Amino acid sequence: MQTVLISGASVAAPALAYLLRRHGFAPTVVERAPAPRRGGQAIDIRGVALEVVDRMGLGDEVRRMRTRMRGMAMLDRDGNEVMRSTEMTLSSGRLDSGDVEVLRDDLTGLLYERTRDDVEYLFGDSVTALAQDERGVRVEFADARPRAFDLVVGADGLHSGVRRLVFGPEEAFLRRLGTSIAIFSADNFLGLDNWQIWLRDDTREGLGYAVYPARDNTELRITLGFPSEPADSGARDVEQWKRLLAERFAHLGWETPRVLAAMDRATDLFCDDMAQIHMERWSEGRVVLVGDAGYCPSPLSGQGTSLALVGAYTLAEELRAAEGDHRVAFARYEERMRPYVALNQALATDHQDGQVPEEELERAKNAFALHG
Repeated sequence: MQTVLISGASVAAPALAYLLRRHGFAPTVVERAPAPRRGGQAIDIRGVALEVVDRMGLGDEVRRMRTRMRGMAMLDRDGNEVMRSTEMTLSSGRLDSGDVEVLRDDLTGLLYERTRDDVEYLFGDSVTALAQDERGVRVEFADARPRAFDLVVGADGLHSGVRRLVFGPEEAFLRRLGTSIAIFSADNFLGLDNWQIWLRDDTREGLGYAVYPARDNTELRITLGFPSEPADSGARDVEQWKRLLAERFAHLGWETPRVLAAMDRATDLFCDDMAQIHMERWSEGRVVLVGDAGYCPSPLSGQGTSLALVGAYTLAEELRAAEGDHRVAFARYEERMRPYVALNQALATDHQDGQVPEEELERAKNAFALHG
């Protein structure tokens, strides 16, 4: 039984672990956080990715977890309503679509629950060194003792540690899109009932925020977006981020003071660049990348989760078909995935305002054929 170490525990990693276990591999997942991460934004499962979750036997549960938005309103910087819709939302698209929007932590929680009994998880740890030879990969960890694995998968996101160790510094692959985001949770102090509010500063492109309810309207998920320069990406602690964001958004009207006060109390604030990863290859020897680690499309595409799920499924299927021959499997995985990745990354770079034409999204989200 081939052993596979998977770094990361968001979407791609537990999905891949689930599929590899089903195909007779022995996966181990290592994750820096002490437990499955909570919080995060609503994410979309679209097109062929829905077929993946159906083939995994998770389709009914995923659809039961979907958000239940009734619509949205768009406000200007002073809080005046300039548009509303009961047919679509900016986060999920048309409400009558077959696509599914779920909370990120609901999906990762489901994947973890489906794998925790027969997949080894190493929480609170990370990979610090990798050494390959013809027999396998020797892995050193920050905490656990060194171990040998047949294969290693980097599914550890935009700032992948596995990618850095094997391919070099991320600056060689990272393409910033000129915008950053901050995401946090709060009590539903606005009393929103399955309704999204978007506020945009029409005098400062890229500056604004979205507020929408979760957990049967008991919580809010709030996403702040703001234009940024590479200098804004320097290391900051949470309190420094909070001060910076308060300064950037203080001039906005409506309920912005309450939004910023909720941010100041938040314990799960997450900040990062809107960026993509572009690489000439996704594997080196016995190490391969999947999801954001190899081909992040950025949240602007709305397709990051779908790429992660389809990538995990394709990699697992190719390893099964090649009977564990990583050289054959990795080449087939990359050959099949690259056109799909390119179309979906273009959704973000061609439409950085987030307004992707429906026909382009339809073409991109379904531009992949699963085997079998």
